[in-house]
Amino acid sequence: MINYRQVLLPAIAMHLPLDEAQVAELIEIPPNPDMGDFAFPCFRLSKEMGKPSPAIAKDLAAAITAEGLPTGFGAVEAVGPFVNFRVDAARRAADVLGAVLGKAADYGTGNEGAGKTVVIDYSSPNIAKPFGIGHLRSTVIGGALYRIHKALGWKAVGINHLGDWGTQFGKLITAFLLWGEGKPEEQSIDDLYKLYVRFHTDTPPELEEEARRWHKRMEDGDEEALTLWRGFRDASLEEFRRIYAILGIEFDSWAGESFYLDKLDGAIERAIAAGVTKEDAGALIVDFEDDALGVWLLRKSDGATLYSTRDLAAALYRWDEYHFDKLLYVVGAPQARHLAQLFETLRRMGMAWWDRCEHVGFGHIHGMSSRQGTLVFLEDVLNRATELVSQVMAERNPDLDDRDEVSRQVGVGAIVFADLSRRRIRDYNFSWDEILNFDGETGPYVQYTHARLCSILRKWGQPVPGAYDPALLGTPEEAACVRTLERFPEVIRQAADEAEPHLVANYLIEVSTVANSFYQRHRVMDAGDDALVASRIVLVDALRQVLVNGLSLLGVAAPERM
Repeated sequence: MINYRQVLLPAIAMHLPLDEAQVAELIEIPPNPDMGDFAFPCFRLSKEMGKPSPAIAKDLAAAITAEGLPTGFGAVEAVGPFVNFRVDAARRAADVLGAVLGKAADYGTGNEGAGKTVVIDYSSPNIAKPFGIGHLRSTVIGGALYRIHKALGWKAVGINHLGDWGTQFGKLITAFLLWGEGKPEEQSIDDLYKLYVRFHTDTPPELEEEARRWHKRMEDGDEEALTLWRGFRDASLEEFRRIYAILGIEFDSWAGESFYLDKLDGAIERAIAAGVTKEDAGALIVDFEDDALGVWLLRKSDGATLYSTRDLAAALYRWDEYHFDKLLYVVGAPQARHLAQLFETLRRMGMAWWDRCEHVGFGHIHGMSSRQGTLVFLEDVLNRATELVSQVMAERNPDLDDRDEVSRQVGVGAIVFADLSRRRIRDYNFSWDEILNFDGETGPYVQYTHARLCSILRKWGQPVPGAYDPALLGTPEEAACVRTLERFPEVIRQAADEAEPHLVANYLIEVSTVANSFYQRHRVMDAGDDALVASRIVLVDALRQVLVNGLSLLGVAAPERM
């Protein structure tokens, strides 16, 4: 597929005192397609070339025309201080549709990441607590970035850095021995959470010391304490895997905090040897002597370690294990300072790869209500979304087969898409009416557009034509569809570069918008002319394919009937 922007660079640069990189910075997309597909402004050249920008534009257009139009372009003209370039519409349609249908599920993928490794730390819930709505963002953002990077040829390593160690487990053991029933591995996630809550609301102060003793026994390798801890961990993992299956989330490693216990001393020794630590009242700290970063505690005065110690050990291990080109921490924005401390410690330790580490921060979800007044269970939200979608389906399409499964796909997809359609760093307000709107900028809107395109293809009832006439796809709506489809590979690359899945989600809304505009203004099956029908069927199938590909990157299903 021709990269039209790239084709323009040498054609423009050869006639100006600019190199191709400088030309690339100046090329624009006109706000109105009637003005052309690309525009080159000549303002900044006026002083350097000693003549008005409109004159520069006129001379540049004439020179390019005399040299021969760049490959794939049909017209070049000067309009005031701009040189406007118009792509040959038939050539573009043949090029883009051929690429989409030829590559099918692989359209949009690339090899930019070939030979490179990205490690992504995401989700990372705490053991013995239900999977709450607060973990949704890290989970789906990380999952999308994992799929996006793989689509670009990266070796992606997804890590679920479970919160499976720390003082809270001493409290949980104490609560279980006091009020629990059955064996540790028989506890449901709700049972464990209730015990944990009860410890903090119905516990005499003296039991805090008992909890500390159990945690110390864990740290010392006491088998009774570790047996209880393993039971809690196994019960939690079973529940987490069930939720991840609903969301379509995968991991390559489940190495949580406990995985690094035998690596903590080594990490601390490396930090000490690098001269970045100092003793402070018996504790080991990294003093950044910077108000913005403050002090980072690596070891308490009693010898106990913290999650900061485990994060340092994890970073060192991940480099030794994967030699990554990027290490992404998909962690909430409030952890920015902690991760900045980690990265600065790595820099001071002389780790040349410290700047390959990146905090992919995100904001909060507001407006959620809880069944218990505190933690909002993600499964409750997913089930409620499915129920509401099922009610809508019953009204819109009462004869729909597999309504339960489609309702689940649309309900879960609506929650995931709503999260991913926003810039990750922003907080957002949760609204059922907005998220489940089939006509708004939502997941159900994109899924319904896909289903509508599938319906057209079912009515066609034949294989998608291999021969068609792209010159017949000349209406503004058809041209808009082709231009939008062309951008998909670029959108995926940008989403990976910026760690912003919302770029893919918003692009899919744009595809759906141009597809619906085309569908509403032009007939497909009864367009009258067989050649026109065949060409429009090809366009419909290309739109369908890109929606499938994009939704797949986000982890959202694409039902064929709704």
